[in-house]
Amino acid sequence: GVYSSQIQTSCQRDPCEGNRKKFIVPVVVSIIAAVALVILEGFLKSKNQPFTYSEIVTITANFETGIGEGGFGKVFRGHLNDGTPVAVKLLSSSSKQGYKEFQAEAQSLMIVHHKNLVSLIGYCKEDDHMALVYEFMSNGNLRQHLFCMDDATNTTVLNWNQRLQIAVDAAQGLDYLHNGCKPPIVHRDLKPSNILLTENMRAKIADFGLSRAFSTDTSTSSISTTLAGTPGYIDPELHASGTLNKKSDVYSFGIILFELITGLSVQIKSTERMMHIVEWVTPMIEEGDIRKIIDPRLGNDFDVNAAWKAVEIAMWCAQRTSKQRPDISQVIVELKGCIGRNDENVRSEMTSLEMASYSYTLPEA
Repeated sequence: GVYSSQIQTSCQRDPCEGNRKKFIVPVVVSIIAAVALVILEGFLKSKNQPFTYSEIVTITANFETGIGEGGFGKVFRGHLNDGTPVAVKLLSSSSKQGYKEFQAEAQSLMIVHHKNLVSLIGYCKEDDHMALVYEFMSNGNLRQHLFCMDDATNTTVLNWNQRLQIAVDAAQGLDYLHNGCKPPIVHRDLKPSNILLTENMRAKIADFGLSRAFSTDTSTSSISTTLAGTPGYIDPELHASGTLNKKSDVYSFGIILFELITGLSVQIKSTERMMHIVEWVTPMIEEGDIRKIIDPRLGNDFDVNAAWKAVEIAMWCAQRTSKQRPDISQVIVELKGCIGRNDENVRSEMTSLEMASYSYTLPEA
């Protein structure tokens, strides 16, 4: 734009150069385009170019620092050439996915950007070696902060406002996957260890890149799939039918919200057996004493009215059938209403959720 305006101005001042206009403009435009292409190629090479396995070894200092392990493989901390910290996930070599299929999936996921999603910035597929390179999240995952507190993990008790904000952040990331991506993306394995935290304790969803994208014309359109996910967080409807839709993620989100509220994990050990968190919390709701539900580590440092509202939202998400659950966009609106609510010590009405008559049966393993 700068070069072309200077040329036009120059031509207006000196008509004698008019005959050279047709020659000068294409040359300058070509030069600008060439420079832009070089810059773009450099950017793509530094950020989105497939990494070789030797580069992965260098980035991770020969896999020196392990920071986690999940169903898809081990995760290592590393640094790019410019010093940017990254997390490198090594995928199982038993995958039957071919290079072109893996490359296409990785490249499509690198254009999925949202402030509440962990960014995929590169990948490697060389022989049997497969790896995904993600932005590094300095405060680990939500599971560590809820259930693995000790000196080794350097974690502290999350306060009430932090818990609400983490829930809002995760819901916003999920909303982008469900309603902002075309085709929509279902996570399929949403759980606390897949919700990562920044240095400011803001949440981003991870491992959505290992989920399945599907086309849909309606909010309840679904696909048939092999059962995926983590016991306790899996949609009971999915157990019965093997049919997956966006509301399956909403169910998982509801379970995570209960964990944030109670400080308890999804499977609770009672005197006689293991109980699912929804089975445990339902009679507590009927008793009407929020202090029996809320994480005791919070003491009295929480808003009673907001806590009841959060419980309502969690139960709404955890309804047994997908038709009874809200879209995640509705959840965001309700959760934001919890933040900053005045503590009136009044339990809000729950008739819309039919909490008292809610029944829960554990799905078969």
